[in-house]
Amino acid sequence: MAIRRILAVDNAADTAVLKQISAPVAEVDSDVRALMDDMLETMYAAPGIGLAAVQVGDARRVIVMDLGDRAHAGETEAPEPVEGEDEDLSRRNPRFFVNPEILWASDEIYAYEEGCLSVPEYFDEVERPGKVRIRYLDYDGKSVEEEVEGLFAVCIQHEMDHLEGVLFIDHLSRLRRERAVAKVKKLARMAA
Repeated sequence: MAIRRILAVDNAADTAVLKQISAPVAEVDSDVRALMDDMLETMYAAPGIGLAAVQVGDARRVIVMDLGDRAHAGETEAPEPVEGEDEDLSRRNPRFFVNPEILWASDEIYAYEEGCLSVPEYFDEVERPGKVRIRYLDYDGKSVEEEVEGLFAVCIQHEMDHLEGVLFIDHLSRLRRERAVAKVKKLARMAA
């Protein structure tokens, strides 16, 4: 496994890749599993709770997520960030989604303050359906269909947006989106 560089909106080249529509995966093979392993390690190191392949420069329809022990509880708050070697590994609950699709979305809208590893240090409220039914292939290529809600529903929709070239800031007003990009660029300049 390897930690990959996460693309960010602080430069035009990364943004162009992030705006690509990801291609379907023909088969979950060892290459796709290696990608998922790298993505998971990258996500944990960031730290984050979700990552789409396009965020590491691979435009395939692949997502990894880990909401810890809250993955199925319908919880509305993100788990504590993963930190260093002393973390409680029993809280980990990695999930893998290949070629995910939304089959149904509730009329009920849920507002959540989202963040994104490709838009570091910026958070804003986005409204999404509070419950969705999804279908995807898992780590072993098995077809799975399930209904999810709360943080799980928000996170999977956020990551699936990435597969369509959409960032969470694209759901915001133009002014708030420009403010977010300006903040990320400023942070990148300060880090350089």
